[in-house]
Amino acid sequence: MLHNLCGARDCAMPTPNVLSEISAAQRQRLAFIEFRLWFYGQVSRKEVLDRFEVATAAGTRDMILYRDLAPMNLVYDRKVYRYLPTFEPLFAHPVDRVLASLTSGFGAGEPPSTGAPFPHDIPARLNQPDLATLSMVTRAISSRTPLRLTYHSMKTGAVARVIVPHALVDSGLRWHVRAYDRTQGEFRDLVLTRMEQVEPLDAAGHGLSGVLTHEKPGADDQWNQQVVLDLVPHPAHPHPSSIEKDFGMSRGRLLVTLRAATAGYVLRQWQVDCSPEARLKGSEFRLWLANGRQLDGVGSAVLAPGFSMHGSRA
Repeated sequence: MLHNLCGARDCAMPTPNVLSEISAAQRQRLAFIEFRLWFYGQVSRKEVLDRFEVATAAGTRDMILYRDLAPMNLVYDRKVYRYLPTFEPLFAHPVDRVLASLTSGFGAGEPPSTGAPFPHDIPARLNQPDLATLSMVTRAISSRTPLRLTYHSMKTGAVARVIVPHALVDSGLRWHVRAYDRTQGEFRDLVLTRMEQVEPLDAAGHGLSGVLTHEKPGADDQWNQQVVLDLVPHPAHPHPSSIEKDFGMSRGRLLVTLRAATAGYVLRQWQVDCSPEARLKGSEFRLWLANGRQLDGVGSAVLAPGFSMHGSRA
């Protein structure tokens, strides 16, 4: 028989200060309990034990603590806790992480018993970066170390480069490295899969191994510049309300704030018509950029459908 362990509908949710007093490891377990409860409809102590490999007593304490912190979120029913309609999350659950957890598991080393049974299909990327190269780049970002490498450019073929990487960028099609390119004398995006023979510059024994002021992230104007894009249903689409619903628009528009360095990737991936007066044709163009002048001076805008870098939209 179901029974509410709180017994009162006006139980208060805990304040952030209460959660901050809990250890990071226990907060992670509590967040897992909440995730399973919210998105699977139930959670058991065994799932917590299997996922985190903690002792039975610790798993019991976690379940009791979550119940005490959020009594209106769950009800006990035959060895499992079940979701209640009065549920209010204690933790932030970003949508992208939730979807990743539902399709790939809650974390590294996810045991099969706590995995994600939901049927799904994620189209595979045509390319994936080599982990040895990726780790070399990420270590360089962490330690602010320049890298010497061979880069396969689409225009020039294989060429030697010296870069100072500071961020990773997912274009939706492949992973890039945002870096100051000493060879070109400017900040650029370089595709991870086109890199080879990557090594720290000081280990290579060539050139300047320190990072100069103009090579640091703070000097990357396109990375630090924010642009606000005003996206509306494409005027040629016969059912604009469907697009509004699809993209969660408010009053027929969606305002998106992006880094100037990544705006072009997003506009291309979403197939946004960036031409004046929505001139591009085709059912793939469901969105139109209503404030195209925002792309003036944005380097990545060259990737945006219908936009010309010659000061105006083509």
